[in-house]
Amino acid sequence: MNPTPFRAICRRVSRLQHGLRPGQMQPAKSTKQKHYHSSTSPDPSPFSPVETTILSSALTHVPTHGFTETSLIAGARDAGYLDATVNLFPHGVFDLISYHLATRRLSLKDEVQFLPETHLGIGAKVRALALHRLRANGPVIRHWQQALAIMAQPSYVPASLKELSLLADEIWFLAGDTAVDTSWYSKRATLALVYSSAELFMATDSSPGFRETEQFLDRRLEEVRSLGGVLGAVGEWAAVSGKGFVNVLRSKGVGI
Repeated sequence: MNPTPFRAICRRVSRLQHGLRPGQMQPAKSTKQKHYHSSTSPDPSPFSPVETTILSSALTHVPTHGFTETSLIAGARDAGYLDATVNLFPHGVFDLISYHLATRRLSLKDEVQFLPETHLGIGAKVRALALHRLRANGPVIRHWQQALAIMAQPSYVPASLKELSLLADEIWFLAGDTAVDTSWYSKRATLALVYSSAELFMATDSSPGFRETEQFLDRRLEEVRSLGGVLGAVGEWAAVSGKGFVNVLRSKGVGI
């Protein structure tokens, strides 16, 4: 099917869904950023219902076919759409990766119920949430290096880093951190670097239950505690998180 008329049909369907008459323009989207955490936003998903249906179905094929267009097409078919529907995704397979990252991050709020308020400190909750998020990669871990290579492409690095920063912020928030001083940045940047290094370690971990990854995470967190944090200035957040993410990718052989 020619993608041009297909996109035109999709736009027409979208206009009808929004109740727009022919020739009527859609309201301009606000450029103001909305900041939220999963527990305070009723619908934080960046994907439309149709996209969510296709991507959630596609994820079930990732363990077999990896983060590929094959998985996307299989997801579209499972959801009852034509193969050409995958043209709805402007970034192709990266949208499938983004869906996995976003949904696993947003599901962390459900893990809070397993973090007893009575005896676990914030640090212990951060560890538990980070470990839970790492283990959520288990079903697709065989293809995670493939996903990392896609995320490391120059056009996707900014979005990948943004998702990493959102994850770090979400973990600290769910752990109960309420500090609003300059440590807000350093704690999140530090956790982002610790988590990304543990995630990359896990991509090559063959130990039962990813036990070695858990030990790796504990060592990195202990280093942070013993050093009192690895970042000292608010202005280092963007530079250090970006360089750290890229350098860890390179250390794992990702060609960037």
